[in-house]
Amino acid sequence: MRLTSFTDYGLRMLMRMAGDPGRAFSTAEMADEFGLSRNHLSKIVQCLARAGIVETRRGGGGGATLARAPATIRLGSLVRLLEDGHVLADCFSADGKHCRISGQCRLKARLRSAETAFFADLDKTTLADIALVPMDFLTG
Repeated sequence: MRLTSFTDYGLRMLMRMAGDPGRAFSTAEMADEFGLSRNHLSKIVQCLARAGIVETRRGGGGGATLARAPATIRLGSLVRLLEDGHVLADCFSADGKHCRISGQCRLKARLRSAETAFFADLDKTTLADIALVPMDFLTG
């Protein structure tokens, strides 16, 4: 399974925020720190804000902050949110794409089982567990 860059960047950003949860981070600051597109990070922040994961404020001292304690945010729920609309294989898509081997294919069930196990494992971990503490980020 390969995560989209949207999810990858979102998780990096949230790990950084979890390492300093009381601080507001601007999109520009995070883009510079990680060498990522500011525009792409802005879209991720908007997605996370709509879901209640982060809160945003404009103006001086503004930026994005975590809306909840990192220990209450499960990694599996973040990946589900950020990967929304992306399916493991075309046969999982909601648009009804017809597979010529549907009904005889035993792969789809195995992939669904693997995907379920993947998310179950991620659900065991919180954002606090993977937080980038400020000192680690600056040195590593």
